[in-house]
Amino acid sequence: MKVILREDIESLGTAGKTVNVKAGFARNYLIPQKLAYPATRSFSRVFEEEQKLKDNRDARATAQAEQVAAKLNNVSLETTVKVGEEDKVFGAVTAADIAALLADKGYKIDKRDILLEEPLKALGIYNVPIKVAAEIKAEVKVWVIKE
Repeated sequence: MKVILREDIESLGTAGKTVNVKAGFARNYLIPQKLAYPATRSFSRVFEEEQKLKDNRDARATAQAEQVAAKLNNVSLETTVKVGEEDKVFGAVTAADIAALLADKGYKIDKRDILLEEPLKALGIYNVPIKVAAEIKAEVKVWVIKE
């Protein structure tokens, strides 16, 4: 049975490709899981419309992510930490702390999207990368100052 793949399937092929599979596999798995359509002209048109809608949605999401990244590039955060002798920092500034500072500024960023290699353990100015979307990153300036 010939089917049009709606999504990339590692063992079969990429989305949009027409492949020949066993009828039972198509009827019992691919079609009910919405991974494929039967290979007919009408489903071919449906798939093309879905692709257009998906491309438009992706373009809007990318444009919105670029706007957020442009705003984030201009953000400067300031955090105070307790220090001991010779300006040794007690504790560290983590991704969760930076996410909380961003939330105070009105940006809802998940702490897992803050690409901090290791917590900030010294006073200074740091450029911290943030993943806004899959391919779009921004940098936020973080000032770690003593209390």
